[in-house]
Amino acid sequence: MTDQPAAHAQNLSPDTVVVAVGRPAREHDAPVNPPIVLSSTYVGTGTVVDGDRAYGRYSNPTWDPLEEALAALEGATAPGLIFSSGLAAASAALSLIPAGGVLVMPRHSYQGALVMAQELAAKGLFTLRIVDIARKDEVIAALTGAGESAADMLWLESPTNPMLEVADIAVLCRAAHAVGALVVTDNTFSTPLVQKPLELGSDIVLHSVTKYLAGHSDVVLGALVTSNTQLHGQLLHHRSIHGAIAGPFEAWLALRGLRTLALRVERSQASAMELAQRLDAHDGVARVRFPGLPSDPGHVRAAAQMHGFGSVLCIEVAGGADAANAVVDALALWTPATSLGGVESLVERRRRHANEPQSVPENLLRLSVGIENLEDLWADLEQALNGVRAGRGPDAKV
Repeated sequence: MTDQPAAHAQNLSPDTVVVAVGRPAREHDAPVNPPIVLSSTYVGTGTVVDGDRAYGRYSNPTWDPLEEALAALEGATAPGLIFSSGLAAASAALSLIPAGGVLVMPRHSYQGALVMAQELAAKGLFTLRIVDIARKDEVIAALTGAGESAADMLWLESPTNPMLEVADIAVLCRAAHAVGALVVTDNTFSTPLVQKPLELGSDIVLHSVTKYLAGHSDVVLGALVTSNTQLHGQLLHHRSIHGAIAGPFEAWLALRGLRTLALRVERSQASAMELAQRLDAHDGVARVRFPGLPSDPGHVRAAAQMHGFGSVLCIEVAGGADAANAVVDALALWTPATSLGGVESLVERRRRHANEPQSVPENLLRLSVGIENLEDLWADLEQALNGVRAGRGPDAKV
C-alpha cells in the first residue's frame, strides 16, 4: 500500500505528481522508493478472492506504484494497467471490439498498432475504416457508417505518428459516443503533462511507456488507463489470460524514469519549439511539421487542447529521399534510431520501414528532441543540412 493515493494527487500539480505519487507508506525506516519484488507466486490460504495476488501473472507489488502514478497523471479513478509493451496494450484495447464490429483508425498511427489492426481486419475479426483524423467530417462519416454499420471503436492519436496531424479530440469523442463507440487515445507523444484525453472525453488512454514516461531508452513497456470500472475489468482480464505482463524490474525502471518526466518534457519541448522555428527558415528544409508553428494546420487545435506542443517534429528535406538519408548520415550528435522520447535526440527517415504508409513522404525525417544543449543540437543539424545542400557527403569537413 502506497502513501499517496490517486485522490490526493488531484490537489497536486502534475510536475509534483510524477515525483510524489507511488511512494511507500511513511513508516519509520521504510524505504523512500518502492522495492523490486521478484516472485512468481504468493502465499495463500482458503479460497482465492478478488484482490488476492495469488500468482505473478495476475499481480506484482512492483507494478502497483507505477500503475497508481499513471492513473494520477491521467486523472483516472481506477489504477492504470501496465503491459509488456505498447503493442501489447494496443492488442488489449483492440480486444474490446466485438466480433464483426467496426474500428475507425487514423491513416497515420503508430505503425505497430496500424499493422495489427489491418491484420486483424484481414482475418475478418472486424471492419477497419481508415481516415484522415484531422478531417472531422470524414471521421464522423466513418463513425456513423453512412448507411452501413456504425463504429464500435474510434482510435485516436493526436498528434499523429509521424505526420503530426492534430485531431479535435473533444468533438470526435462526442461523435463517437453518439453512435455508441468507445474511444481509445494514444497519448504517447504528448504525455499526460501536455494532454489529458480522459478530460477531453476519451474512454481509454494508451501509452508506450517505453517512450517519454520511462524516458531513457532502456525499457519496453505499455499501459492503458481508464476510469470506467467495467472496461478496466475487461482489460485486466485480457492481460491476465493473454499473459502480456510487465517484468518487475522493467516496472521499477519505468517508475524511476517517470520521476524526471516534468523536467525532461519542459526541456525537450522548449528545444523542439526553437529548432522548429530555425528549421522552418532553412533553405535545406522543404517543410517543417510541428503543431507549435502558427503556420501548421493543427496549430489552433493543438493550442486549445494541449499544454505545449510536444517534443517531436518532422522535416521534409529538400532534394528527396537521397538528401534525407545524406542528412542522417552527416549528423554526429543526433542518433539515427527508431523510437522516441528518450533523453537523447533521435532522427529517423520513416519510409525506411517497409510498412510505413505510402502517404508519408520519402524525404520526411522524424526528430525526437532530447535534453542536450540546444545550440549543440542546432549546430549538428545545421552542418548536416548545409553540407548536403552544398553537395558534400557526410565524410566531408564542414
